[in-house]
Amino acid sequence: MIVRIMGEGQVQVAESHLPGLNKLDDELLAEVESGDQDGFRRTLGALLDAVRSAGEALPDDSLEPSELILPAPDATLEEVKAMLKDDGLIPG
Repeated sequence: MIVRIMGEGQVQVAESHLPGLNKLDDELLAEVESGDQDGFRRTLGALLDAVRSAGEALPDDSLEPSELILPAPDATLEEVKAMLKDDGLIPG
């Protein structure tokens, strides 16, 4: 799966990492819905770090279609809230 982190680029992540990423995504969704700014910031950072460490960065000149788009590390709670779907940022 190709994941784009806004402002950073694309990362190839194996589907086997999705359960762990979904757990963090569920936490992030709960924090956004409750307005927990500190929890949101911590969990967004953990989610993005997990994607970076689980995947392999694609070259900057690669233009592969992204299957998943995640917010930039400095995104606000309100910006992420606008990106969320019923099941969070990561489907499943």
